[in-house]
Amino acid sequence: MIDRFRLSSMLPRKIEELGLVPGDVLRLAGLPPGLFQAERIQVTTEELFAFYRGLAQAGDPAIGLKLGSESRLERYSALALAAVSSRSLRDSLERLARYKQLTCPEAIEVSERGDEGRVRFKWLLAQETEPAVLIDVCFAAVVSTAKRGTDGAVAPKRIELRREATHGEMYTAHFGCPVAFDARHNAIVFRREDLDRPFLTHNADLLAVVAPQLEAELERALRASPTLGDQVKGTLKRLLAGRRPGLDDVARELGTSTRTLQRRLTEAGMTFQNLLQDARRELARHYLRHSALELNETAYLLGYEDNHSFFRAFQQWEGTSPGEWRARHGAPPLGVPAGVRGRA
Repeated sequence: MIDRFRLSSMLPRKIEELGLVPGDVLRLAGLPPGLFQAERIQVTTEELFAFYRGLAQAGDPAIGLKLGSESRLERYSALALAAVSSRSLRDSLERLARYKQLTCPEAIEVSERGDEGRVRFKWLLAQETEPAVLIDVCFAAVVSTAKRGTDGAVAPKRIELRREATHGEMYTAHFGCPVAFDARHNAIVFRREDLDRPFLTHNADLLAVVAPQLEAELERALRASPTLGDQVKGTLKRLLAGRRPGLDDVARELGTSTRTLQRRLTEAGMTFQNLLQDARRELARHYLRHSALELNETAYLLGYEDNHSFFRAFQQWEGTSPGEWRARHGAPPLGVPAGVRGRA
């Protein structure tokens, strides 16, 4: 999964229409002043979060709600048109979840329990908590789509926000429902039955035009992206540190279900166990070649319970012990300066 994605070219204009100067927002965010002059505006997750933190500093507490509530259909992106033209809110959320891959490494999770359906956003490559303004944009966009699609018949049952209580009346008025602060997760909670309420804006003809365009873009993006095996190995390398991640851990990080990931691996002729061993082998080579870690520390970072398990595995991979392999290929032994190695 590549952590560099494009922002809408409409974003600077929307910011200006809301009374802000895009250059000032970039300065507050600590981002390059010429970012919006690029032909294709591309950012990382870290830069995206910085941008929305800059927006928060611009002074308008409702800025995220305004950005996420576009009322002019002619300003809708292809993704937004597909969402509002869907059969129902559930269908809309499924399309958003699928095509979000085109705009950022973000997953939309819908879970159902009792009479409630919960919608959550998850940034797959985030190393920090997502900015409040970004949550506002995402939540406002989903609620706006639900209301437009049903002519106002569907509204959230409640909004749950992890942040401390602030501007509560503003959020209640915008979403038209109670807002709970200091929640465990950021979530939009709908009535379960509303997930399948038909959209009055359902437009099969428009979908027949927009959906193939999005599918073609998605196919091109996936072809240019790392293979499934590379994605799984990359995720395993991030998770390996004193533990042994399972298929469910990797699926969660990739924003998919365990069953779907297992099916995709099987279709690609790969097994999770082999990918785990490949990830460990590649990491072991890296640690031995580029660091002076003790071998027991290396075993720990690779998720082995003890040194013996690591030594046995490495012997099978390389036909020699970790210590002997390091002596031939890796960093100098502890306490030996690099310039001394190899001297008679």
